[in-house]
Amino acid sequence: MAPSPRVPVRPDDERLARTRVKFLTSEAFEADQVREAILASWWRSKEFRVPADHIDVPYVAAQDLDTPLIRAAAPVLERLGDQLEGQPISLILTDQTGVVLTQRTGDSDLRRHLESVELVPGFSYGERFVGTNGIGTALEDGRPTHVFGHEHYAENLENLACAGVPIQHPISGRTIGAVDLTCWRKDAGGLLVALARTTAEQIRQALLTHSNLRELVLFQAYLQTCRRTTGVVLAFNDDVVMMNDSARQLLGPADQSVLLGRAAQELAQARRATATVSLSSGGKVKLYCRRVQGHREDDTAGGVLSAKLLDADDERAGVQLPMPPMFLPGVVGSAPLWLRCANDIDAGCGRGDWLALAGEPGTGRTTLARGVHLRRNPTGRLHTLDATHAGPGWEEDVRRELLDDPVDTLVIRHADRLAAADLDTLATVLGEVRTRDGAGAPWVTITLDPESESRPELAGLLRLFPRTVTVPPLRRHAEDLSELVPLLLSRLAHGGHLTCSPAALHLLMRADWPGNTAQLYRVLKQVAKRRRTGSIQPSDLPAEYHTITRRPLNRFETVERDAIVRGLEDADGNKARAAKLLGISRATIYRKIHEYGIVIPDR
Repeated sequence: MAPSPRVPVRPDDERLARTRVKFLTSEAFEADQVREAILASWWRSKEFRVPADHIDVPYVAAQDLDTPLIRAAAPVLERLGDQLEGQPISLILTDQTGVVLTQRTGDSDLRRHLESVELVPGFSYGERFVGTNGIGTALEDGRPTHVFGHEHYAENLENLACAGVPIQHPISGRTIGAVDLTCWRKDAGGLLVALARTTAEQIRQALLTHSNLRELVLFQAYLQTCRRTTGVVLAFNDDVVMMNDSARQLLGPADQSVLLGRAAQELAQARRATATVSLSSGGKVKLYCRRVQGHREDDTAGGVLSAKLLDADDERAGVQLPMPPMFLPGVVGSAPLWLRCANDIDAGCGRGDWLALAGEPGTGRTTLARGVHLRRNPTGRLHTLDATHAGPGWEEDVRRELLDDPVDTLVIRHADRLAAADLDTLATVLGEVRTRDGAGAPWVTITLDPESESRPELAGLLRLFPRTVTVPPLRRHAEDLSELVPLLLSRLAHGGHLTCSPAALHLLMRADWPGNTAQLYRVLKQVAKRRRTGSIQPSDLPAEYHTITRRPLNRFETVERDAIVRGLEDADGNKARAAKLLGISRATIYRKIHEYGIVIPDR
């Protein structure tokens, strides 16, 4: 008998159940036995060590239930709930992280079951906590998702079917939540997915009535600008920022902030403005911005700006494509911000320009200079002088490297830490080199701390360096840790083979890294002393890397945080068991996990 047309998306339960067991036990299975989106979610769930045999989700006690999302969704869900009264279907609304905000269920048996698996208000059904499910996977993938029966990662959910759809704000386009319809697996059908899509769209439309008029006017101005140009476009006011794909691809977060700040400054003085702006990455853009009039004559809806990246050599207007990857010996990284910096240094070296490399300690200023030298002149000599250790023989050292027995490249680290007399000496010697050798002089770079260029005593020295390139801090290109961590581990393995698991790398990428790459190296060196081969797991990392830092902790809070992290590790991530080991209540450990931003350790 042909399957019923009412359930076209329902999988083969028996076959799928066998495939799921094989996946969980690391047995071989045919990939076409499970949908591609579900298999990808299973792998993510496995990487985060989501328990497959029980439900253990975090509880968020303090929720704001007076939000535009809830106000817009309430009448939509109420109307649908009235139509489905008595039916075994649950209507669920969540925030953008998967925390359940409201739940309405028309069947008492289904309601009791959902309570038993904590699919109730206050608990998070994010994929990293529950694994594959309609809510978390829809939010993770950013698209409508249905998960039926054994497609769920956790076995406690395998008798359910759910269809989740992300809800995008109609003006900003940001995902602000999700709507999910859940029923018993045996009752699932294609109509569940269609109904979830329709409900999400109705909520999105209802959000328009809860958006203030300023946002609507600004949105219209943003769309008009996007239609006129394919370049960078941003729109902003005190409450919202919108940007097109070009802005996301060509500009890092720091550069976006620079443009928005400059545009706000210009528009505070005039209705329209044009300016050339230097970006944090070292590039420049031509900025065109205009003020957007609000609904009333005396009201301003915000501002819209468009920008064109300028050529680094002659600053002629023209859209610049993202920097292509380039090979620098000993240097890794492919984030746009990092590549732009590396290309700027390489181009400066190619022209023979002496460069000042500004940036926070540990960002890799000297490493970049060395990599460019090896790329341009692999057989040449490179020497480094550290101005921090400048003493009585400082002038002789500089003269030897540049005049007596000149090297091909000289890197002078921490030049801004020189005393005034030593700065004058350095400027004098460099001036002699330029006069004597001209374009054939050695390539010289100096490294500076941020903001030091404004110091008056450095003016004489900096006149010899036509350009400053800012090296971005690690937190601005954290995606490069996927390349940087393996490189550093290869230097620390001492003959062994040491790798980093995806779960541990995920924790490292969430850290702030105030000490930049130098701090990362110290952390990995500390880990490598305990684990010399194999794969680094989250439990190998120091406790502070299991948290998302929200504020500085005092000594007592640090001890408490570390104790909770270790307790969770000892309990294999089970919060109830960890609370018992620590002698605190389950409610307390949930609250502390949220307060300290602790990421549940994986085993």
